[in-house]
Amino acid sequence: MQARMTGLPEIAPDAYKALLGLEGALAKSSVPKSTLELVRLRASQINGCGFCADMHAYDAKKAGETDERLWSVATWRESPYFTDEERAALALTEAATRIADNPAGVPDDVWDEAADVYDEQSLLSLIMCIAAINAWNRINVTTRQIAGSMRA
Repeated sequence: MQARMTGLPEIAPDAYKALLGLEGALAKSSVPKSTLELVRLRASQINGCGFCADMHAYDAKKAGETDERLWSVATWRESPYFTDEERAALALTEAATRIADNPAGVPDDVWDEAADVYDEQSLLSLIMCIAAINAWNRINVTTRQIAGSMRA
């Protein structure tokens, strides 16, 4: 596989700065970093973004995430490794990432579960994280960015 474009931050520096600014705001949110990384990993898996799945699995591992939890993100419903808060975040991630697959958008039960365990500020941060990773996925899948190339 070969990237269709390279040097994306140099080609569109203002756009990249804007997305990175959102990431900086998310880093200051009350949502645990581990939850944000799990959300990023799950959305990237759904979207088939090898670049982002690799990056966020690596970042999560660097931040202390266990192998068992990383291996189980794709099967989180059947796994005993996740908290109620993380399960709500992963369900919301899947629903918002696959929004076109459901005529109702994000189902009420998924929303209600997330709203039950997150306050409004944290919930909006979670939604922003889901939106941001979906944007990154679309940029990187479209331009065929190579998994692991950030560490090369």
